[in-house]
Amino acid sequence: MIKLVGIASVLLLIFYPAYAEQKPVIIKIATLAPDGSAWIESLKKIDMEVAEKTGNIVRFKLYPGGVLGDEKDMLRKMHIGQIQAAVLTSSGLSAIFSEMDVFQIPFLFRDHQEVDFVTGKMDAFFKKGFEDKGYAMLGWSEGGFVRLMSVIPVDSLEKLRKAKVWTWADSPMAAIIFEEAQVSGIPLSVPDVLVGLQTGLVDVVYAPPSGAIALQWFTKIKYITDVPLIYLVGSLVIKKSVFHQISPDHQAVLKDSFERNMDELKIVIRKENQEALEVMAKHGVKILKPSEEEIKKFKDLSDRAMQRIKGHSFSKKVREEIEGYLRAYRGGNTQ
Repeated sequence: MIKLVGIASVLLLIFYPAYAEQKPVIIKIATLAPDGSAWIESLKKIDMEVAEKTGNIVRFKLYPGGVLGDEKDMLRKMHIGQIQAAVLTSSGLSAIFSEMDVFQIPFLFRDHQEVDFVTGKMDAFFKKGFEDKGYAMLGWSEGGFVRLMSVIPVDSLEKLRKAKVWTWADSPMAAIIFEEAQVSGIPLSVPDVLVGLQTGLVDVVYAPPSGAIALQWFTKIKYITDVPLIYLVGSLVIKKSVFHQISPDHQAVLKDSFERNMDELKIVIRKENQEALEVMAKHGVKILKPSEEEIKKFKDLSDRAMQRIKGHSFSKKVREEIEGYLRAYRGGNTQ
């Protein structure tokens, strides 16, 4: 009888469904993306998929629109366990793994195809970097290409220097670039920018077009400088200690759902950014086209700024690897 009980116990451990022993895991996720945005709709879709496939064992609780603060606040709240995950841009991601700062180099990419090629090649490297820092990185998506937007016309470096320019308080890279440009930036968190535009505290901001609409900044601007400056990457990261509380089967469900939906989200955001430019133009926002000479000035000062941060952010090795992939892609080698 004792032997039979022992055998039955072993069989039960082998065949008992994993989710029956898995305690429910509620993943609290903070993001700057406002409610109703493509990012939030995508997260809601992933939540539904994961809940269905895990028997409601893994669920999300979303904190959109910067209600928990800027990305620096989200990182601190993840560290103390108040939240378990966050959607972060290059700035927040680089605070965990500094090599992500490479994506804040102005004029690094020419188009989305280059972005997709490079992130595909570098995916394993960056995920390993976050893993080593105690986080799981679940899929790539984006905000898109950032442009200058303003209440006064800014189509030259000289005009930018005379303006009250917002600089993201959580982005040291932006501060270095503006310092090199001899621009006195006014640091604000993202949730405070709209008030800054309303009160006249700032008259130049920067964002992807769809982001400016989602955050309502477009209601206060009159001009957009049509030069893609920086590609804004985005990703969700979750504390590895929390991720490992989830059974391996459910981890696989979570990874699969994020990878598929993040790819779909990129397509949506790219379409929204194009449509956003058209919407702003219809609302009277004037599109400014700087001369090639002025664009070269921006690129030259960007190169000088990148020389200044050498050794303090992304490594020379990572930059050279990415630039190598870009040269190969531009030369027709897409393997």
